[in-house]
Order: sequence, then C-alpha cells, then structure tokens
Amino acid sequence: MTGSQEKQITILGIETSCDETSAAVLVNGVNLRSHIISSQIMTHQKYGGVVPEIASREHSLHIRPVVEQSLAEANVGFKDLSAIAVTYGPGLVGSLLVGVSGAKAMAYAAGIPLLGINHLEGHIYANFLEHQDLEFPLLALLVSGGHTHLIVFKDHGRYEVLGYTRDDAAGEALDKVARALGLGYPGGPQIQKTAQEGNEQAFKFPRAMLEPGSLDFSFSGMKSAVLNALNSAHMRGETLNVPDLAASFQQAVVDVLVHKALLALQQTGVKTLLLAGGVAANRLLRETLEYELARQNVRLVYPSPVFCTDNGAMIAAAGYYHFLAGDAAPWTLNAVPGLNLKSQ
Repeated sequence: MTGSQEKQITILGIETSCDETSAAVLVNGVNLRSHIISSQIMTHQKYGGVVPEIASREHSLHIRPVVEQSLAEANVGFKDLSAIAVTYGPGLVGSLLVGVSGAKAMAYAAGIPLLGINHLEGHIYANFLEHQDLEFPLLALLVSGGHTHLIVFKDHGRYEVLGYTRDDAAGEALDKVARALGLGYPGGPQIQKTAQEGNEQAFKFPRAMLEPGSLDFSFSGMKSAVLNALNSAHMRGETLNVPDLAASFQQAVVDVLVHKALLALQQTGVKTLLLAGGVAANRLLRETLEYELARQNVRLVYPSPVFCTDNGAMIAAAGYYHFLAGDAAPWTLNAVPGLNLKSQ
C-alpha cells in the first residue's frame, strides 16, 4: 500500500486516575489530533489535597463533555476509532471506575477493542509522543505523586522494575512538605517556585540511600526531618526561613533521584534515560540530570510539562502499542487501585 492508502490506527485515550479528566485522540502513535484536560486543582486546593469522593463526582460530570470535545477537535467520530484505551489502575478507585465504566460502554457500543492501560506505563509512554527516534533498551525514572520507580524497557511490552520507593513517593513527600510549609497544593510546583528564593545549603537534610547498590528509594526520613525542624523551631518560638527549607528539601530529593538514576545506568549500561511523571517537570531535576548525563554520554529525554502530569495523550500512546500487540482487555475489565507495574 502507498502511504496514503495505509490504514490509520486511531486511539482514543481516557485518563481519570486522580484529579484530571482527560481525553486525547492519537493517530498512528505520532499524530496527536486532540488533547483535552479538565483539571480539578482549583476544586481541591481549599482542602490541601485531593478529596477522593469529590474527585470521582467531578469525573462523572466532566468525562462525557471532555470525550465529546476531544472527538470534535480531532474531527473524528466513534466509527473512525480503532480502539479506546483507558487507565484502569493504579489510582483512586472511584475516579478509575468512572473512566473504566465510560470507556467500556463506549467501546462496546462502537464495536471496537477496549485497551486497559497501567497508569505508570502511560507516564513512560508520554516520552514517545514527542520523541519518535527512541531505541531500546531504555531506562525510565518515573517520579510522581504516588510512585517512584526505576524501570528498564527492553522493548514494547517488555520491561523490568529495578527499584521502587519503600515508603513515600518523591511527589508525595513534596506535597506533604509543601503543606507543612503552608505553600498549598499541588506541592511540587509550589516547592520549586519557593525554592528559587532560598539557599539549598541552609539545612542539612538526610539522603536515604539504603544499602549499597540498592536501586530502591526512601523519602519518608527526609520528609520527617523537615517536619521535625519545623516542630523544634515552633517549640523554641522561632520562625524558620521557608524558602531555605524548600530549597534544601528539594535539593535533597533531587540528589537521591539523580544518584539512583546514575547507579542504574552504571549497572545496566543503558544509554538513554527517560524521565516520566509529574516530578519530571521539576527544573532542578532536569538540569542536574542534563549536567551529569552529558559527562557520561547518556541521552536524557523528557516530555513537555503538559505531558508530565496525568493526561489522556499518554494513555493513547501506550494504547497504540497495546493495539499493535493485539492486547485487548476483556469486557470484565475493572478498576485496580493498587495495580503494580510488574516485570515482564
């Protein structure tokens, strides 16, 4: 067939794992025809974090208009879709159920395959939206509000989890420290903004590296160190410099992430590092990795900020490769809030 005669693979991706209702239409894995995100940040800010019951209700209100807008912007209908990809875990169970139930109904009515996507895998595939020249094997550093993983991608559908957090994820620790410092939600961007005015050497927070050679992470200790510093100062009637606290804590988190990434690259010999997840948008993390990896002739790849946070485009990207592999989900697909990313 000629290029114009080749069948187009058109994937509708739906993401509702936490507090973003998002849908996107992706053609042949590279042509993003639409990308709609309805964020709940303003709704949850007053509570200092995501309220699960409110999140699921908001998803119920917005999923239909978000999908309709995505299809309209892409100028396609359900009859033009090859499949519908949806996040089925991990995430908030109520939020996931809205997306899974909606995607199942739409796919069944349209007579097209349903593709169940692991949210973590989706974050990694966000890199494929803007970088079509990626060659396996790839090392992924996935850093988000709920997860911190190091993963080797050997090929599409073949990956190995090398390390993960044993307690708080990096993004979770950033959110909790931001709340303690009175910086608001979401915490990561607020920490980054406040840290620009601070001294990263002002406080000596611990860097938990665990046992030698380990690729696992631990951030609860450094989070507790910040809280202890605040409590001790309060008991003494003192006020600590918030920008200094933010800068020192951010530096401690980035130091651990970079150290583990470099260790994983050394152990595996992989020459391309993918950043993924919401914390992948952190400027200090990107700049530090760029500096360190340039010295080792290792390529660093990361998505644009809009593709770092939860979005339907990354789910459509992962769905495209699942579709090529014939990996359709059964109609019994259900939400799995504690879904793991297992080596395969």
